[in-house]
Amino acid sequence: MNYRKFTADHLFTGSEWFSNGSVLITSTEGEIIDLVPAAEAGEGVANYSGILSPGFVNCHCHLELSHMKGIIPEKTGMVDFLVRVIQQRGFDGAIIQKAIEAAENSMLQNGIVAVGDICNTPNTVEQKKQGRLLYHNFIETMGFIEQTAAQRFEASRAVYEQFARLYRNPSESNSIVPHAPYSVSPALFQMITHFPGNHLLAIHSQESGAEREFIEKGTGDFHRLYQALNIDISFYKPRSTGSLPAYLTHFLPNQSLILVHNTNTNKEDLENIAHCPLPIGNLFFCLCPNANEYIGNPLPNIDLLREYKAAIVVGTDSLASNHQLSVLAELQTIHQHYPHLEKSELLQWATLNGARALELDEVIGSFEVGKKPGVLVIDEQFTKVERLV
Repeated sequence: MNYRKFTADHLFTGSEWFSNGSVLITSTEGEIIDLVPAAEAGEGVANYSGILSPGFVNCHCHLELSHMKGIIPEKTGMVDFLVRVIQQRGFDGAIIQKAIEAAENSMLQNGIVAVGDICNTPNTVEQKKQGRLLYHNFIETMGFIEQTAAQRFEASRAVYEQFARLYRNPSESNSIVPHAPYSVSPALFQMITHFPGNHLLAIHSQESGAEREFIEKGTGDFHRLYQALNIDISFYKPRSTGSLPAYLTHFLPNQSLILVHNTNTNKEDLENIAHCPLPIGNLFFCLCPNANEYIGNPLPNIDLLREYKAAIVVGTDSLASNHQLSVLAELQTIHQHYPHLEKSELLQWATLNGARALELDEVIGSFEVGKKPGVLVIDEQFTKVERLV
């Protein structure tokens, strides 16, 4: 067997720093063979400046929205952003496909090896057939009116079936998921959580103060969204339990859930999680800070999430709400706002934690023998990344 050998100023395994001077050995196809002291590595070791790391995991993306790059202005706020996304879906198919291909290319260049991708359409199926990245496809459904739940769910199941054809075991890589607590009725939640094989789900959660105000009080800016969609929500009654517990009760104890954004998650929310069916170990909190800043939302209270031992992962959101699809750029933003956080902790969120969240940690996420996690070299300022394998 032919081998490749790598060493750098620092080596991060996915969970910890490894001893300086160690050499990472892989097969030519990228399978991890061993980590050994330099004295045992033999000849042909490639030496790099910076940090060797497993490939990044992007736990939240909307690849199908890549054609919207630069179209929606920054700092519009949540409601106006959502309305503009809805208005911008009527693009020529060739333009959409070209943008999807370019966006996937950029993720590969930025060291991403796996993606949790939100899909409302089958537009990314053709690109994903190439198998260049690992994907878990979250087929998103929404419908706030109880009477339309079955119709909405069937439309999403039709999209699911198109992605399912790409995989030998469809439920390992595909799920039908709720969009957000303000866009899914209780009846639709039940159809989603009881869909056969739906073990891994994701939901946009507590992305803005307006979302919390609507769910808990029934007031605020979200009424403009429903007016724009011509939806009568006079039936809606605020949730006395608070916004997070109000919908976590819909999920089943054996399911895992990625909560995306969490900009408005507070101490009371995190304490209430203990009383919900989902164990805390089955919840992952996904940070997309650059998208939060683009839309005009605050960043999550990351120190609070850490205080409650939340499993944190990282996403890029879409090019409709971001300037690039780069996990490293997200880590850089987090580090700017939270300079006291150790780089090893940030890197674990972006590698092993992400792999666990997407249930891919037997394949990627860390430098363990037999895995194919990709190999990156990152400069110590978190400004550049190069993919070596």
